[in-house]
This record gives sequence, C-alpha cells and structure tokens, in this order.
Amino acid sequence: MRIGQLLGTGRSADVYAIDDAWVLRRYRDSSDATPELAVLSYLSACGYPVPRLGPSPATATPSDMVLQRLTGPTMLKSLLSGALSYDEGAAILASLLTDLHTIPARLSLDPEDRILHLDLHPDNVMLTADGPVVIDWRTAAEGPPALDRAMSSLILAQVAVDPASPAATGARSLLAALLPRLDAQGGVPAPHLDRARHRRSADSNLSPREVALIDEAAALIGELSG
Repeated sequence: MRIGQLLGTGRSADVYAIDDAWVLRRYRDSSDATPELAVLSYLSACGYPVPRLGPSPATATPSDMVLQRLTGPTMLKSLLSGALSYDEGAAILASLLTDLHTIPARLSLDPEDRILHLDLHPDNVMLTADGPVVIDWRTAAEGPPALDRAMSSLILAQVAVDPASPAATGARSLLAALLPRLDAQGGVPAPHLDRARHRRSADSNLSPREVALIDEAAALIGELSG
C-alpha cells in the first residue's frame, strides 16, 4: 500500500491519501483501531452516515484504518465561511444525534443504551454531496443518549466561552440554536452534564487552559437553557 499526501491531522490521528477512493487514518500513539472499526461496521450496516470501510492491506498496523475518501467541507468550515447558517448547522447536528440514538447498543444488555459518539461537533461532520457524514469515532461508547447530547453541547460551550477563540461568537450562536432542538430529544439533564464535565476534564488531549473553561462552559449551557 502506497501512502500519499497528508490530508488532515487531528489531536490524535493523521489522515493520508491512498487514492481517489480511499484514505488511511492512523493513530499517532499506535492505539488499536479495532474497536472503532467494529463500531463503524455496525453503524454502516444500520444505515447511519459514516465513512465506508476499505480493504485493509497486509501491511496495515493495528492503528491503521482504511476509510472512504470523503469530498466536501467540514461543517465547521461551512459555518465559518457563512455557507451554512448556525440555524442550519444546529438542525443538522440535532438530526445526526437523533438518528444515532435510534440505533440499539451493539454490546450493552441495557435496552435503554444506545451508540454514543461523544465528540460530535462541527469539525467531525463532513458535508458531502450525499449529505452529512460523521467522522472520528475514537471516543464512541454505549450508554444513555443524554450523555451524548451533553458532550456535544459542552464542546460547543467551551469554544463559546474561550476569549482566545475566533469562533467563540459563532459557537455561542450555534449552541443557542442547538439547545432548543435537543430539548425535543430530552434535553441536557444536569446529571448527564455533570458526567460530561468529568469526562472532558479527564481528556488528556485537552490543554490545561481548555480544561479550565469547562465549568464556565457548563454554566453557559444552563444559562442558554433557561
């Protein structure tokens, strides 16, 4: 397998071109991608919009995933450029969360549990010609949908309260448009927001400055939720 141009980089993984149809996503810390591949395979079989899985070459390492090469901007890029309004972005995020939470858990025996992304925000949604596609499922787990709603809200709120972020105003507008839509799904109950706060605080990928914003971000969610 020939690895081509570096197409993108995130907090924990890099994405390389293979050809026009496929990309290679590789964890920099050599984490095992097998659990993520199992989630993607399950979600794809359930009809949820995730990248298709490609053929794994013999030279692949456990930290490698061959995925469909998606064409289109991220939702974040479209929001920042003005190509997508915050109301439209909120509608898409709410719909993606709603649809995801109709899918039964793959492993859990609790009938109330669902597949959770736990990092669903505008930079993890690709706007393709066939519709939005959700990427980066490393944090996927199973549990109560309210925790997923709380995590998405908290991530946006952290950006909204960050005085150093050029996207702060837009993140607040997006969050304000999203929360009423999440109310129709059960909202962001305080116990689940508290669990999200603890989960974000323990995230080793966050800087100390980002962690310091979590309590203020949670307070903003309460303020905007009325």
